[in-house]
Amino acid sequence: MQFSYVNPTQIQFGQGQIASISGLIPKQQKVLVIYGGGSIKSNGVYDQVGAALEGYDWLEFSGVEANPTAETLNKAVAIVKEQGVDYILAVGGGSVIDGSKYVAAAALYDGDGWDILEGKHQVTEAVPLAAILTLPATGSESNMGAVITKAATQTKLAFLAPAVQPKFAVMDPDVMKTLPERQLANGIVDAWVHTCEQYLTFPADAMVQDGYAEALLKNLRVLASQFADRDNDSWRANLMWTANQALNGLIGAGVVQDWATHMIGHELTALYGVDHARSLAIVQPSLLRNQMADKKAKLEQMGRNVFGFDAGDDLAERTVQAIEAFYHSLDVPTQLTEHGADKAAAISSIVGNLESHGMTALGEHQKISLEQSREILEQAVA
Repeated sequence: MQFSYVNPTQIQFGQGQIASISGLIPKQQKVLVIYGGGSIKSNGVYDQVGAALEGYDWLEFSGVEANPTAETLNKAVAIVKEQGVDYILAVGGGSVIDGSKYVAAAALYDGDGWDILEGKHQVTEAVPLAAILTLPATGSESNMGAVITKAATQTKLAFLAPAVQPKFAVMDPDVMKTLPERQLANGIVDAWVHTCEQYLTFPADAMVQDGYAEALLKNLRVLASQFADRDNDSWRANLMWTANQALNGLIGAGVVQDWATHMIGHELTALYGVDHARSLAIVQPSLLRNQMADKKAKLEQMGRNVFGFDAGDDLAERTVQAIEAFYHSLDVPTQLTEHGADKAAAISSIVGNLESHGMTALGEHQKISLEQSREILEQAVA
């Protein structure tokens, strides 16, 4: 178990913490506030940000999509370059924060920002950025990853760079009060699969990582069971913090990770517009069954320690069934229906995209070939 772990993002957690940004961004810096469709103006967050930035030279950029596109974000990149922006403040969920990371990196690069996603440009510097989280799900507020879509080619790719790790993140659970039910359910599912991608591989005797991952999964089970009674401070705070801890680097330190569910799921989002979290719920159960031989030991461990099952020959399968039931309890489907009537064509399109994006050997053992991805999709596509 060898690893290097650091998370330099300062977390400002709790009610009223948006006001604290006035002491965290240097007063002399010109700030670009990036946000999405404008819900922050109806729920009071925009006004709180404006009050906290009183006395600053700041401007704003809105319209970042739920799956942020390079086409939209490049407009923000141009603003940063033309206006001499010194600091970026992302106000939103994972999509806005991911998009702001792209803007921060691309603004200090003279070429096409999409080069970053294709690995043609390695990001070593970026405009400093921070985040005000409004939707708990991705953990993007305190990690160095981002996923961006190129609308012109229906391509969805990720990049990692320490330079785009947020300097600080404000996490005020009160901002969740006006979130739609669908987005809250998606947040639970997203955090669940993030945890699984780092946990459901093979035993590595990583007691802290396994134990903490299991604690997070049990948290999410409880939160899902309380979904009908979610309108309270405790529920909101626990979801916000659990989702953050699921992808801040800690439970993945020193263990082999998977991420195949994400790679295949990204194609469902790019091609059919499926919500990110829902694409994961569609792919994961089929993938777990396809990879049962390699994942059996950890599935059985999850069955015992997360779901409380007794041992038995079918423990791994019972665990997959319990995961499916967990999604269904949140009214999240586990099969793709957005593809229309032609199942074969849909699967061929998805596999073709995986091939063109180099996703030909996925999973912790790099054993999920295109053929196996096709088998997974045969089960996952209704």
